[in-house]
Amino acid sequence: MLTFVMLTRLSPDALRSPETLEKLEQTAMEHVRRECPKVEWLHNLAILGPCDYLDIFHAPDLETAMRVATIIRTYGHATTEVWTATEWKAYKEMLHGLPKAA
Repeated sequence: MLTFVMLTRLSPDALRSPETLEKLEQTAMEHVRRECPKVEWLHNLAILGPCDYLDIFHAPDLETAMRVATIIRTYGHATTEVWTATEWKAYKEMLHGLPKAA
């Protein structure tokens, strides 16, 4: 499984109250679970800054990650940024396989 990091910024027009926020989350996640059953959510974090949430999840491929982002945009009334990520340990192992500098 590949690891993806997604930043989400909610549309101010979509939010009317704290209850609205929770309903948006429930609706979006129902669609993600139904449309992308192989996705494994690792972390959901509310954050301060230009974005509202940071999510980390595993997906079998890029297409599935794109589906997740599209569902969040559509049903969560949000904008998203999605990046692939590699755990530091795996990255270091890859480094050891590179040719040595001359």
